[in-house]
Amino acid sequence: MDEIDRRILNALQVDASQTNAELAAAVHVSPPTCLRRVKHLRDSGVIQRQVAIVAPEKVGPSLTALVEISLDIQAAERMTEFEALVAAEAAVLQCYRVAPGPDFVLVVQVADMPAYHALAHRVFTSHANVRNVKAYFSTFRSKFETRIAI
Repeated sequence: MDEIDRRILNALQVDASQTNAELAAAVHVSPPTCLRRVKHLRDSGVIQRQVAIVAPEKVGPSLTALVEISLDIQAAERMTEFEALVAAEAAVLQCYRVAPGPDFVLVVQVADMPAYHALAHRVFTSHANVRNVKAYFSTFRSKFETRIAI
């Protein structure tokens, strides 16, 4: 990855909806060069996907929770089993294995507290390997960023 690729990635992280011509002009390369490089970045997995970021407050009520999960048994297959369980839940936006402390930290987005309770019961308390759940509920989001410094 060279400086041109970095400029392309930075520009796409700010606005992925721009046309190839606009992107090429912004990063100071020709449109064919830009198109070829973006295709290579996608094909190589550097660009995983392009999405629209939705403002949660504009689409209805929402509650964000940061949830710490500790498992009884931390064997690799049990960790993978838990990850598959939460991957199937649309309300779980992010799942991280962490150390030290809990085994996982999840970012959860639900409509309200009853929806969180239903999720917690369905996924956490009914799962035999979950030893401890600790949830923190967001009262205000002062920063949200998806850009990675390149």
